[in-house]
Amino acid sequence: MPDPIVALAPGVYRIGTRGNFINSFAFAEPDGSITLVDCGLKKAPSAIVRGLARIGKHPHDVGRIVLTHAHDDHLGGAAEMITAAGLKGAAMHAADAAFVRAGTLPPRDRSTTSGRIFARLPDRHYAQFAVAEVLTDGQLIDVAGGLRVIHTPGHTPGHISLLHESTGVLITGDSIFNIGSRLTWALSAFCTSYEQSKSTAALFGDLDFEIAAFTHGPEIRNKARERIRTFLTRRGARP
Repeated sequence: MPDPIVALAPGVYRIGTRGNFINSFAFAEPDGSITLVDCGLKKAPSAIVRGLARIGKHPHDVGRIVLTHAHDDHLGGAAEMITAAGLKGAAMHAADAAFVRAGTLPPRDRSTTSGRIFARLPDRHYAQFAVAEVLTDGQLIDVAGGLRVIHTPGHTPGHISLLHESTGVLITGDSIFNIGSRLTWALSAFCTSYEQSKSTAALFGDLDFEIAAFTHGPEIRNKARERIRTFLTRRGARP
């Protein structure tokens, strides 16, 4: 069985909640606490707890939860983890916080065939939780020396990516997947605006990072920035 937690950089970890197909991330703070990024599907907390245990941590050590966007494979386990950590709520971008507060999921992109089909299907529900902190584009969150918020809308209106500047770890969220070691866009059926999602990913080309981490797929350590920029160029991504 693969290790449930993988070190990406000093104090930065990827936690696989379904192998490496759905990932959460943990940042170790100087005071011993943990900042958790994304909480997977509804049943993901058990995998998150196992991962934290491997580095000697417990849910009570989680001092902040940051969510990249309001899809149930990223916030399905948020309510349970918030309760287990004793927090008041999670942090996310204002545009997606509105959906969480309404208890809904973002709309589908009906300009695509798959989006129109999936829009007719019932959404999976997630347990309600509070949004305790609203994030903004360019904000430097006080996480493990500083975690930069990069608003990359399109997958959802409030989708964010995160850059840990001190270690050079970029978390792309769902702007880019790395499935089967192949970079690809998120499925159009799950985007609010498929074209916007592709265009805002072009922002990555101007960032300095050493490791590309994905909520869907394993990280890229070798020439990560070069490989992301090549992918963006080949796919014609433009801001």
